[in-house]
Amino acid sequence: MNSETALEQLGMLDKLTKNMRLAAEEWKDDWQTLISIILSARTRDETTIAAANKLFKEFPNAKTLAGSNSKDIEEIIRPVNYYKTKSRNIIACSKRIIEEYKGKVPKAEEDLLKLPGVGRKTANVFLSEIGKDGLGVDTHVAYISQKLGWTENSNPHKIEMDLKSLFPQKEWKKVNPILVRFGKTYISKKKQDEMIEQIKKGNLSSP
Repeated sequence: MNSETALEQLGMLDKLTKNMRLAAEEWKDDWQTLISIILSARTRDETTIAAANKLFKEFPNAKTLAGSNSKDIEEIIRPVNYYKTKSRNIIACSKRIIEEYKGKVPKAEEDLLKLPGVGRKTANVFLSEIGKDGLGVDTHVAYISQKLGWTENSNPHKIEMDLKSLFPQKEWKKVNPILVRFGKTYISKKKQDEMIEQIKKGNLSSP
């Protein structure tokens, strides 16, 4: 696979995706963006957005969330998967942001990875959302990248490295949202595979 072909395929994927809001997008503050990404793990974006809106209405900044009670947070975010663990993580994450970063979410990957509840995928998705060169690998990115021949690896870190080698750096931040939207537009693996075969042949069809 060469970079030019991969970029053409990425463009086709982008055209095939419906206009939908992902959980990480369009929040007012960096803190809200990060918390919404933590909440979104293994949870539908629609569910995450609704829970995050309710959470941010009750706790409008990192300081108020840092001083909250986990039981109160659990009640608010109960619809998301692993809500008990996520409740503890977002409180601890907010405390760390307040105590060590003066209330500002750090912009360096190594600092993000020190925050409770933040793994490599979360850090990279956050960085891409704030305009940095992040490339988060989730199940959608892994599956679609493998099917298109962009990577032969199954380890998320290795997939990330493969994609960063394949795509120009300025395109990294586009990969995750485009592939996630494609995965959410074509929910069944059968339909995804059909559309991916058309993309590999260069035949672009409408949804």
